[in-house]
Amino acid sequence: MSAQDPPTLQQLAVQRLLKDEAMAISSLQYLPGVLFPPLFKEAFNHKQTNILRAMVAAWPFPFLPVGTLMKTPDLETLKAVLDGVDLLWTRVVPRRRKLQVLDLRNVHHDFWDIWVGTEDRERSAEAVSGKQIAKCSPRYALRQRLKVVADLCLRFHLNEHQTYLLQWAQQRRSFIRLCCVKMRIWALPVYTVKKVLMVFQPDSIQELELNTGWSLSTLVHFVSYMDQMRNLQKLLLTRVHKNTFKVLSNPSDIQKCITKFVSQFSKLNCLQHLSMNGVYFSSEHMKQLFRYLKTPLETLSLTFCKLSQLDLSSLSQSQSLHQLKHLGLRLVKLIDLSPMPFHDLLMSVKDTLQTLEVEGCWMVDSQLITLLPALSQCSQLTRLSFYDNDISMAVLKDLLYHTANLSQLSQEFYPAPLECYDEGGRVRPAIFAQLCPELLNILVTVRQPRSISFATYICQECCGCFEREEAPDKVTAHNVKRLELFIPGGSGLRGMLLYVSDSEK
Repeated sequence: MSAQDPPTLQQLAVQRLLKDEAMAISSLQYLPGVLFPPLFKEAFNHKQTNILRAMVAAWPFPFLPVGTLMKTPDLETLKAVLDGVDLLWTRVVPRRRKLQVLDLRNVHHDFWDIWVGTEDRERSAEAVSGKQIAKCSPRYALRQRLKVVADLCLRFHLNEHQTYLLQWAQQRRSFIRLCCVKMRIWALPVYTVKKVLMVFQPDSIQELELNTGWSLSTLVHFVSYMDQMRNLQKLLLTRVHKNTFKVLSNPSDIQKCITKFVSQFSKLNCLQHLSMNGVYFSSEHMKQLFRYLKTPLETLSLTFCKLSQLDLSSLSQSQSLHQLKHLGLRLVKLIDLSPMPFHDLLMSVKDTLQTLEVEGCWMVDSQLITLLPALSQCSQLTRLSFYDNDISMAVLKDLLYHTANLSQLSQEFYPAPLECYDEGGRVRPAIFAQLCPELLNILVTVRQPRSISFATYICQECCGCFEREEAPDKVTAHNVKRLELFIPGGSGLRGMLLYVSDSEK
């Protein structure tokens, strides 16, 4: 609606009700369902907690996605919503209760978008609500409890919103089922985590990130809860130390801890995405881990992990990895390993692999040459990265020829040729500027790249690197006019000397 359009009757009704809280609350029992979402949204935005409390108790739909309205946490607003649930449960006859799912997650829902004030749209909203409930709570009819859904990011300590929600849910466990779809745990004491998991339903967790710095002996205390996460689909495990606090001095005790933890993977029947960062298990335990997996993984990401030749062989032989869509190896030292198991792994996933990232792995010419025949058959690849590996100009040319038939590629990231460095490992900008166009010339003769870049190692003196990047349209090797130092926002890990073409100015 433009600024000149007059307000609709629905908007006028909402505005009138917001000006008189007593009238708004007393009229809820007579209010048509079509007015509830716009009135609730406006009351929420204006923090009219008395109206919110009454509206939750009178909510006429089975689904209330309140989290998407809560852009910034507000304790008073949260209290009003939860007070409304208390009113609903104490004042309404069970068979007359409509609300079944209260969603506190900050994720987009179509529920708020489809309300334009027509009867057909009202039915559509109820249909959307029904689908959400069918997805989130298939056994609600048997449980007869209100489902409250939240995502939790626990960092160092519980904030006041998390503390209030957990205490509220703990006191109402007889009629509240508190569920967490995504849980992130960062540097939180294990006893606090155990208290949190005693309130939540562990089988509701679908995504779990453990970035705790725990020792193995501490991690074992978490195993009993992981055992109940039967619907876990995504697991990110970061920084697990062998024996941080020297609690375990006997090597056999350490091995028992690892074995106990690894064995839990046999119970994760829904796991599809596994990432491990800074986690080291012995070759035998790595082999057990991938043998225990019950379903094929879609994603495997290993960062800053130590792999042996046996580990690489275990990866290639694991049936659970033969349908991978995304494979990432970062800061995993491969220079001393035979690449044949890696070649075999690529051959096993050639029909499914969509992204391949092998970054900072110290790969050399002979290893990449071994991979090229398998790489050229990965027909579904959309993203390919070999940043920060030691590859010569001749082998990079061979690599580009082998990717000529990969028509799905939309993002390509290649290391600068070894010839771009002097004997001391310092970048030679003039050589870099000369060789990159030559590589691009090769590529544009065989296919039209969509987005491609060449980058040096990060300079240890200036923490930057030189990068040659091309825009998606009309990539040529001769349209470079200027270069500038560019440091991207966000991670701050990569400073770039970026060559900019005419079309990018």
